[in-house]
Amino acid sequence: MSARISNRSLVMGSLRERSTITLVAGLSGFYAAALMMGASILQTLSSGDGSSVGVYLSIVAGVFIGIALYVAAIVITGCVATVIAGRLRQIATLRLLGADSRTLRRDVCRSCGIAGLVGGAIGIVVGTLTADIARIWLVHRGTLPARAYASVDVRTMFALVAVVACAALAGYVGSRKVLEVNPAQAMTGVLDAHGTKRAGRVRAAFTVLLLVPGVALLALAMKLGEQGSQAGFFVAFLGSALAGSAVLIGASFIVPRLVALVGHLLGNDPAAQVARRNATADPMRTTRATVGLVVGVTLVTTFASGMKALQDSVAGWDLSPADERHAQQVLSTSSTVLICIVVISSIIAAVGFVSTMSLLVIQRRREIGLLRALGFTTRQVATMVTKEAVALGATAVLFGLLLGVTFGSVGAQSLVGSVNDGFVWGLPAPVLAAIVLCAVALVLVAALPPARRALRITPVQALRVEA
Repeated sequence: MSARISNRSLVMGSLRERSTITLVAGLSGFYAAALMMGASILQTLSSGDGSSVGVYLSIVAGVFIGIALYVAAIVITGCVATVIAGRLRQIATLRLLGADSRTLRRDVCRSCGIAGLVGGAIGIVVGTLTADIARIWLVHRGTLPARAYASVDVRTMFALVAVVACAALAGYVGSRKVLEVNPAQAMTGVLDAHGTKRAGRVRAAFTVLLLVPGVALLALAMKLGEQGSQAGFFVAFLGSALAGSAVLIGASFIVPRLVALVGHLLGNDPAAQVARRNATADPMRTTRATVGLVVGVTLVTTFASGMKALQDSVAGWDLSPADERHAQQVLSTSSTVLICIVVISSIIAAVGFVSTMSLLVIQRRREIGLLRALGFTTRQVATMVTKEAVALGATAVLFGLLLGVTFGSVGAQSLVGSVNDGFVWGLPAPVLAAIVLCAVALVLVAALPPARRALRITPVQALRVEA
């Protein structure tokens, strides 16, 4: 048993390095419990009048829980891959002692599954208690009628199983490539260049195969919307799914180049130059650090942009003032509710970004020690880490905003294109401004604690790490 625990520690690192999995699972569990308890309350309220609102909300809750788990899987996969990529020597030691990749991958899956179980269980308990307290308070205020509400929803157990399965599967996917490295390659820290190029060609092929039909379907959806066809929105959804999947698969070709462009805006001082190099030196590492945040921002922006495009479209319809006010109120309320529901996915992505930045700084302690020994001041080291976080975070947010506005506006056009005078871009200024402000706060949270942690280590101590 002690040997097995030692293996897990060598492969997955310390508890700090694994804490992201637990936190992400906890957020997913909390989110699932809160939505399910909300659906349970509405089912109780609608049971007396025969309404099916609660049933519809249960379906909607399942969809949004699935979205949150999807983002959580991306974050956990990136976290696991980042941790393992920084522990090649420890993995090599285990391989030389007789452990094979299958055994190590089982250890990773088990470790991720346990972290998912602990985090998911805590999140579900906290989410259920929070929903119960909110319900009791609303009943006490008279906002909700006194009914025989359920204190616990047994469906949360299925959500817990889904969270654990998501964490274990993400751990398996995240460990796939690095744990296939043979001991000699791992000891040198150099991967098979031929295998990497071959994988890149396969990734590029899948990107093109998904992107071309995805863009074609989006164009078809707008055409159908302009003709008044009800199939337009379904086609837009399918096109967005294909195009979005293409962007995820091909992110390692797109994101590092965008990061390089943003990095050139940070100046040419030594700290900026090193930050730019760190941000783009490993395309896969850059992609893992940003792709979750790209997805989170895209989801929020898509809903906000789509609803804003619909609101702008309604303003041009031939409606009476009363009908227009009612339509605008319904759309505004729907937009607020949808954004509040989906924002948890962005929070999960933000947690992943902060964690990845911390892991990258921890894994580069030797490099930071060398820079300190060569004359970098503590201020320059802190500036370097901050500018790297700015380059990565700004790229992810801007890319996500671009994708979200595009998908949201196309979706709105597929619904009401027949009554629009041309294409309507949905640009929700308050939401976009809020995203930018949150991005600034996120960069500070992601950069400052790792920088302070790095500065606490003297150059001699840092250079001794893994020496």
